[in-house]
Amino acid sequence: MRKALPYELLIGLRYTRAKRRNHFISFISLISMFGIALGVAALIVVLSVMNGFQKELRTRILGVASHIEITGINSPLENWQAVADTAMQHREVRAAAPFVQSQAMLTVDGSVKGALVRGILPDQEDKVADFRKTIKSGSLDNLRPGEFGIILGADLARSLRVFTGDKVTLIAPQGTVTPAGVVPRLKSFRVVGLFEVGMYEYDAGLALIHLTDAQRLYQMDDRVSGVRLKVDDIFSAPRIARELAATINADAWLSDWTKSHANFFRAVQIEKTMMFIILSLIVAVAAFNLVSTLVMAVTDKEADIAILRTLGARPRSIMAMFVIQGALVGFIGLGLGVVGGVALALNIDVVVPAIERLFGIQFLSKDVYYISDLPSDLQWSDVWGVTLIAFALALLATLYPSWRASRVNPAEALRYE
Repeated sequence: MRKALPYELLIGLRYTRAKRRNHFISFISLISMFGIALGVAALIVVLSVMNGFQKELRTRILGVASHIEITGINSPLENWQAVADTAMQHREVRAAAPFVQSQAMLTVDGSVKGALVRGILPDQEDKVADFRKTIKSGSLDNLRPGEFGIILGADLARSLRVFTGDKVTLIAPQGTVTPAGVVPRLKSFRVVGLFEVGMYEYDAGLALIHLTDAQRLYQMDDRVSGVRLKVDDIFSAPRIARELAATINADAWLSDWTKSHANFFRAVQIEKTMMFIILSLIVAVAAFNLVSTLVMAVTDKEADIAILRTLGARPRSIMAMFVIQGALVGFIGLGLGVVGGVALALNIDVVVPAIERLFGIQFLSKDVYYISDLPSDLQWSDVWGVTLIAFALALLATLYPSWRASRVNPAEALRYE
């Protein structure tokens, strides 16, 4: 024999779907439902966009920066090949590449710009960075030893007013001692390519040359500034760096990407947290609209409550009826919000351009922002977190009206019926 559902559940569901005498209560209930849906959807979409920006920026930064860097502490790194071989023995290190890095001045026809010059081996650099994907003109393969070619960031080239094939003069801070004093070393380089990462720090201040040319320019012989490593999981980089520190037998300093860009990524995470808190208040306001809805519903149903009490219903049963009613309204709003938010987050690359075309506007102008499209990275952990918080707020909002319903005096409620 099938067990009957509790009468509290049946009456609570009936109060939710039945046509009320007071249509204003139905309207407020509907507003509460759509308010929760809108708040939940907005929270899911905004968190997804923040995740997308964080992922996009991390991808762009790590396309130029390294997952882990091994650098000499007070001098260039000696015997870098042995250091790279030792690092490659770690099961989670995917690739290693040497580099020479130093400051320099670039000058063309009186225009002078400071830049960070990085000497690389193109074939090995491809394994630890994504420079080849950012090349807008020329090729990374044009960096050949002894030819003194240079690849400039797009903004750096624009400020110097040079293009592929032009000549630039590089002034190294390490001077040459002569009878007349210390004279800076000058070398003419030919621009063999331009790259654009999408980060002003690199596009306006980084130049690439061949490792051999950099060693000759900065008088480093066979030494290098350090070795760049690429690992399987970027979030494991701090742990891998600690493990490598115990195995590498060299006077070196190990740094991972979370340290070299710690302030930047911490700021992005703080922004995401603050947006979560602010938009959660929207959900809270919509959820607490249920308080006014249920208070009016309790007032409207006082006679029904009194009759149920005279038939033997206990106060906690009355309370359960209105908790079910409020929870159902919140659950429906929550379901609509989750479905709408997930759908919008997954299709924001289609929706936003359609809105821009419809109204003739552009939210992220290419002249101002390096990321001109709204990226989205939907993470189900965020969706579940938003769902739990919204449902908890909806349940919390039902407690006071339900408690008030359980305190209705049958005699007072039926006096004027």
